[in-house]
Amino acid sequence: MPIRSGLDPWGTEPTRVIGRSAARSRAVPSGRRRPPRARIWARAWTKGVAVSADEVDEYLAQLDEPKRSTLEHVRRSIATVIPEAEQGLSYGVPVFRIAGKPVAGFSAAKNWLSYLPHSGEILATMSDEDLAGLSASKGALKFPIDQPLPDSLVRSLIAARRAEARV
Repeated sequence: MPIRSGLDPWGTEPTRVIGRSAARSRAVPSGRRRPPRARIWARAWTKGVAVSADEVDEYLAQLDEPKRSTLEHVRRSIATVIPEAEQGLSYGVPVFRIAGKPVAGFSAAKNWLSYLPHSGEILATMSDEDLAGLSASKGALKFPIDQPLPDSLVRSLIAARRAEARV
């Protein structure tokens, strides 16, 4: 079997290609696996290659009404509570970050909208009265397409997440 050497995609370690042709074989770093995409994206974020609020605008622009207007209201509510947060995309959905840590986010699905606290513990600490009429899972709070979340609920969700993340 032919062996061909080179550098890995990051230009840091030699690689070996084993197989009949380089086109059919995958180059793997010698002695270690490639880092998962999430770690590559996290590395890019810390190096200043962050996405901007313009990409959040593009995300919202591709949504139909009333999803767009409802999520724009949620976005304004979050931005009012944490004006110092950076807006961007994480895993394809809008996120608000403080000191590099995700604090709040939102997304749109076919039949509902979601508020994403970016923590599995936050929604469990909320009272049933606060979440009345809403569907909560461990990592998302689902709400109807035409009814934005109350500002008081957004405020308390962000306060709980900031306390947990210590930002």
